[in-house]
Amino acid sequence: MKKTIIVIGMGELGSVFARGFLKLGHPVQAALRTDNLTEMAQAIPNPEAVLMAVGEADIHSTIQKCPTQWQDRVILLQNELLPRDWDNTALKQPTVISVWFEKKQGMDSKVVLPSPVFGPHSKLVFNALSQLDLPCVQLDSEAELLYELVRKNLYILTTNIAGLEVGGDVNQLAHQHTEVMKAVAQDVLAIQEALTHRQQDRNKLMAGLEEAIHGDPEHKCMGRSAPARLKRALDFADQFGLEVPTLRKIAAAHL
Repeated sequence: MKKTIIVIGMGELGSVFARGFLKLGHPVQAALRTDNLTEMAQAIPNPEAVLMAVGEADIHSTIQKCPTQWQDRVILLQNELLPRDWDNTALKQPTVISVWFEKKQGMDSKVVLPSPVFGPHSKLVFNALSQLDLPCVQLDSEAELLYELVRKNLYILTTNIAGLEVGGDVNQLAHQHTEVMKAVAQDVLAIQEALTHRQQDRNKLMAGLEEAIHGDPEHKCMGRSAPARLKRALDFADQFGLEVPTLRKIAAAHL
């Protein structure tokens, strides 16, 4: 019998992955972020993997509560992830996926791009998503993962924050509000460079942003999380002493 997979957080994404794992023949143990994970680890000390599918706001506290027995088998999937989120924690080589499909209540998963994954459990994630006809690509290096994480952050933050200013969908943003999109993107990239402590290939990332926009041109720019994402971005900008003039102008008008 295949080993159990723990899924912490059974929202829309957690449920998708749980279904994929079940189709592979793995028992799935669901957990809430408020559950006593230490007690669960005593009952299931050797799971196949532990998927943390909680929201961005809860990922750090969930990582901190991860039992020792599970620390070498964690899978992370949150938006706005960067290596800084796990580098100085007890996690040992987490598997990380940049999810490029959208799942909302009452609708099927909608794919924007194949979801890239890297880490020891990348094959497991690839196989689980394959069971659901969700495209996934296994990466070869940490450098490739870093690019993909920054690209996803660039897409989410640029479209959400620009959406506060112009509304509409991402295709309208790219073609009718190009200057706004580019100005927001450059501020976002400045923050990403500060958070990763390295210069990013901005031309490659902007091309990656355009590819994502073409993947789902009718995707709405501004989700419910847009104000919180802008506030979080400005907190980082203040922390690093960055000007980010376009983000500050949008915040002055819409927060």
